[in-house]
Amino acid sequence: MGKEKATAVATEAEELPKTIVRRVVKEKLSQISTDGGDVTLHKEALIAFSESARIFIHYLSATAHDICNDSNRQIINAEDVLNALEEVEFSEFVEPLRAALDEFKKKAAGKRAGSAKAKEASKKRKTDEETATKNVKAEVTATENGEEEDTATENGKDEETATENGEEEDTATENGKDEETATENGEEEDTGTENGEEEETATENGEEEETATENGEEEDTATENGKEEENEDEEDEEEEESENNDDNDDDDDSPDS
Repeated sequence: MGKEKATAVATEAEELPKTIVRRVVKEKLSQISTDGGDVTLHKEALIAFSESARIFIHYLSATAHDICNDSNRQIINAEDVLNALEEVEFSEFVEPLRAALDEFKKKAAGKRAGSAKAKEASKKRKTDEETATKNVKAEVTATENGEEEDTATENGKDEETATENGEEEDTATENGKDEETATENGEEEDTGTENGEEEETATENGEEEETATENGEEEDTATENGKEEENEDEEDEEEEESENNDDNDDDDDSPDS
């Protein structure tokens, strides 16, 4: 039971596509049909065609494999298959199959060329798109960089303005300091002027004191002079009294007495 199931599974796996078998058979029958009518295939006939084709492929594959081994190769090529057809006595199929193979190669080459052109065109289109995208990105980046440069320039101008304002503030601060210094110097000058005035006042007071002192000395001198004059007057008076007394004494001593 198990062997029968495995054989059934293997047979199903090896079955040729029925749609392709039907199309090949009907195409051939339409070519050889004399009335040109549509030929209908019975289900069992389709199975028979499919199974016959499968067995023929197995037989032809085994013969091509033997030919490949005789040539000491591991890969079966198209010539091995054509030689296998001659080996199994189907040499009448060699030339038609060779022509079909050449036609297949031409179509395959055309498809490959078209595919290569399509790939090249697609690659070129992708390259162009990538280039365009890069250019757009580069333009966007350049625009952003330009905006950043403009912003940086404006920021630089703002910084220069701020620096100038800072310098002006520093200058104003220095001027303020100079004004404060000038004010302090003015106050010092005022203080010096007041001190000078006080010194002048003190000098004047000193001169007045010296004048008063001189006046005092003059008064003392005048007082001394007055005292000397008084002493001289007193001495003169005493001399006069002495002379008067002497005169009186002479009168008393005269002879008329």
